Amino acid sequence: MVVAFLFCALFVRLFVVQIINGKDLQLRATSQWTRDLAIVAPRGDIYDATGSRLAVSYTTYNVYVRGREVEDAQAVAEYLAQILGMTYLNVYQKVITKNVSEVLIKMQVSADIAELIYNKNFKGVYLAESVGRYYTYGNLLSQVLGFVSVDNVGQSGIESYFDSYLKGVDGYTFTQSDLQGKEIGGTLRYYVPATKGADITLTIDSKMQLILEQTLEKIMTEQQAKNATGLIMNAKTAEVLAISTKPSFDLNDIPREDLTTLFDQSKIKAITDVYEPGSTFKILTLAAALEEGVVSENDTFYCGGSRVIDGVKIRCWRSIGHGSQTLQEGLANSCNCVFMELALRLGVDKFYEYMEKFGLGQQTGVALSGEAGGILMDKSQVKTVDLARMGFGHAVAVTPLQLLTAVSAIVNDGNLITPTIIDNITDCYGNTLLQGESQVKRKVVSTQTSQKVCQMLSLATNKTGPYTFVEGYDVGGKTGTAQKYDETGHIAQGKYISSFIGTFPANDPEYLVMVMVDEPGAGAYYGSVVAAPYGKEIFTGLFNYLGIEKQNQSVVLEEVEMPDVTGLTLEEAMSSLRALGIYFETDGGGGRILRQLPPAGTKLYKGDTIVLIT
Repeated sequence: MVVAFLFCALFVRLFVVQIINGKDLQLRATSQWTRDLAIVAPRGDIYDATGSRLAVSYTTYNVYVRGREVEDAQAVAEYLAQILGMTYLNVYQKVITKNVSEVLIKMQVSADIAELIYNKNFKGVYLAESVGRYYTYGNLLSQVLGFVSVDNVGQSGIESYFDSYLKGVDGYTFTQSDLQGKEIGGTLRYYVPATKGADITLTIDSKMQLILEQTLEKIMTEQQAKNATGLIMNAKTAEVLAISTKPSFDLNDIPREDLTTLFDQSKIKAITDVYEPGSTFKILTLAAALEEGVVSENDTFYCGGSRVIDGVKIRCWRSIGHGSQTLQEGLANSCNCVFMELALRLGVDKFYEYMEKFGLGQQTGVALSGEAGGILMDKSQVKTVDLARMGFGHAVAVTPLQLLTAVSAIVNDGNLITPTIIDNITDCYGNTLLQGESQVKRKVVSTQTSQKVCQMLSLATNKTGPYTFVEGYDVGGKTGTAQKYDETGHIAQGKYISSFIGTFPANDPEYLVMVMVDEPGAGAYYGSVVAAPYGKEIFTGLFNYLGIEKQNQSVVLEEVEMPDVTGLTLEEAMSSLRALGIYFETDGGGGRILRQLPPAGTKLYKGDTIVLIT
């Protein structure tokens, strides 16, 4: 009986050890008689829409030392310190460490250096495959792509947002060792390969991105701006085709020693920073007013240079006023008084209803980290004077992508679409893990309103006749100039944001371009002078790249020479400029011209806009 009991107890114990706890005990035993080194998995590649690789992984090596196996610590430390560019004392302290199985000396050593170390055949020195990250175009798309840490963890941009897809699964190498952790010669080695991470294809077109970034660099030089932001979007699908802010940095030479600069230049300002848009916002006010029927194209308005609302005098940008004008002329003149009136006709409730439809005050949903939702005042706190200011793009804050997405909805048959930057994500076996697609959120305006706005934007941009903004092409658009505020909430004197939003083809847009210049410092600050010419350059570059032929071959822009109008009265200067087909913005409240931008003798085209300082 006792023997039977003991046998049963032994059987139960064996069952628990071998069956229930077997795997756990086996793993614990393996950890005691083997030593392992991780093989870092290659991150997935990042491609642009044309198939060009933007970010790739390459093999590097991590250098380890097992102190118990080292035979000549001084010689090992001297050599490793010299070839790895490290201090001897630091390396020596690691080499003589024997209370751990292995110590990391340096990560991501190049293959050439690793080969030299391997050929020395030092006892106790080991190399483990690792992965480095290389960005094919260096400074191109730096904020969106982002970068990784030294141990291949995504830290910003796409690298961070989609790190779980990109990082892959690490592998290992195992070697058998004795109780002291020394490798046992002649025993088996085990190799578990790493699995590469998933590849990501963006909607970004690197050629368009290059066109955009070269233009932004030009803005930084010519306009002496604090920064410049640009976007190119597919109006039909809301796919982001190019996006950037300058200044930026080379992803292959990250300024990690200057964290303030790195943080600022890593931000995707098109989605993280909000600003008061100014006159580009008038596109939204116009669409809402037309949709609600509170205005028609035949309505006329009067601008005397300002309007008093709730006892507050609100000025138009043109202090002498625009006089009597139609709705189309009001848009072309960017008259604040016209858009104050449109906002007041809509009323607070309707105005807010449309702003929410357009997606203001909420994130667009683009697959990028750090997106801001913009700022709308609490509707219950909005006064009549606030509503009037909102009508022309003040007292409201948006991100560039948020505003451009709203405009895309207005010109795209009224359909608001979530902007996308990811085309697809596929694993190393070719399986699709994520497929980007355009998702229509809602209808914001009718087809009729959409077509009216498109036509009016075309007439507003092509001032001297059809196809004259970009010679031979029907490009629509709107410029904007907005004040900036300091940390106390007061207007920052002399600081502005100049912007331009363009559409092509104007009657049924496929492409949208946005340019935003923060604090231009070359003298001018109006969007028509500072931002619009660069929007024109971007469109010209796109047409050349895409092989889009002119819609009207007969249009040839006439070149004119900027006259000297300094010292003249404003009326005299106006008469001289109008005769040449030159448009102008005025800065100042006087009646005589003190300075002009650009100077006399500058070559211009009919329809160009200059600045007169009175």
